[in-house]
Amino acid sequence: MASDIVSIQLSLTEGDLVTLWAPRWREDGEEWEAFLGDDDSLFAFPEVAQLAAFVRTVREHDLIDHPAWSVVPELTVAELTPDDTQSYDIIGVPELAAAEADTWTISELAEIVEMVRSIADVCELDTVTEVLDSAPAFSMLRQGTLPFVGREGGRLWTQLIDTIARRWDDVIDALDALVDTPAVDPAALALAEKEVALVAEADGEAAADVDDAAPAEEHQDGFWEEVGIDPIRITTSTGTVLTLRCYLDDAPVFLGSAGKIEVFPSERALVRWIGEDGADGHDLTRASTWNDIVERAGVGDLTVEVDELNSYALTGLEQDIAEDTLEVDPTQLELAVELLLDVADWAGDDEPKDALAESQSLGWLVSFLTKPDPTRLAPSPPFTTEAARWHELVEELTARLHVN
Repeated sequence: MASDIVSIQLSLTEGDLVTLWAPRWREDGEEWEAFLGDDDSLFAFPEVAQLAAFVRTVREHDLIDHPAWSVVPELTVAELTPDDTQSYDIIGVPELAAAEADTWTISELAEIVEMVRSIADVCELDTVTEVLDSAPAFSMLRQGTLPFVGREGGRLWTQLIDTIARRWDDVIDALDALVDTPAVDPAALALAEKEVALVAEADGEAAADVDDAAPAEEHQDGFWEEVGIDPIRITTSTGTVLTLRCYLDDAPVFLGSAGKIEVFPSERALVRWIGEDGADGHDLTRASTWNDIVERAGVGDLTVEVDELNSYALTGLEQDIAEDTLEVDPTQLELAVELLLDVADWAGDDEPKDALAESQSLGWLVSFLTKPDPTRLAPSPPFTTEAARWHELVEELTARLHVN
């Protein structure tokens, strides 16, 4: 997808619908969030081909002024297809909430509720906001299982289930009324459907080829595992970039040298650089498998795919820390800390390690959020000092990124 515009799937009464979402971004000193739609409706489509036809031909909607919109009409149908991690089964929430309150259930609920709240905030759905504010547990889901242990935690969970049983139909009705599927240009739709058919045909041929393939024609996922080097994605306030990292003798090594990491705005740019200027002259050449990557890049046979656990979003955490610990996504925070410490270790910089030690206020707060312990007392806001320190660490890391 285009940087900062995401294809998502919403499961509602009419079935699985696809649309576009622009997560929070800052522009002219203000924070924004938006969905594909207009003042009255959120536009969503039963088929990705319809979405593709729409974005390629229509120029009047709420995302048209987004900084990254110019890239979207050029995307393929495959690139407009939502990832599994961007599918939100809103109509299935009552069934999900009836399951055991384990880590998976709570995490899944947290993602769905967060998306529903975003839609309600952007589209001014007062009824939905009222439902989500009627039970405090809705805002605690991002903390994982910690808020729901013990007698008080059980009471919160029961209240959440009761609220969903009584009021979730109101949420569904409001979203059903909001969603609209506009007509699309027939010619553009025909081209998109042809593209879908070609992709399906190519996938079928590729599957057949895999059955008969020689070991050298392995899947790209298996290739990256075999060479022991991971593509990673880093999102900062300046945008989203890609690079590579591995571990040699358990020590992190990045694509770069002298504390500067070579990063790229797209998979294509990264592959092209590896096959040309990036074949040598950086720390990853120390990996014994580096030449295997260079060879694939040189013949155009290298595909870059980033695992979810290697995707690091540094945006929004500073604001969430400053506002309240309940606003912080512990998974996002834990991954961000991993990246900060890995980069610092590779660059020989002790500052992040010192700042994130539990003896320091920021480190103690991070530990509380990422390593829940029901016996701990919750820290008390404000966390302006911790947010400022976090800002410094992120800015120092961002300064190490050399965009190609």
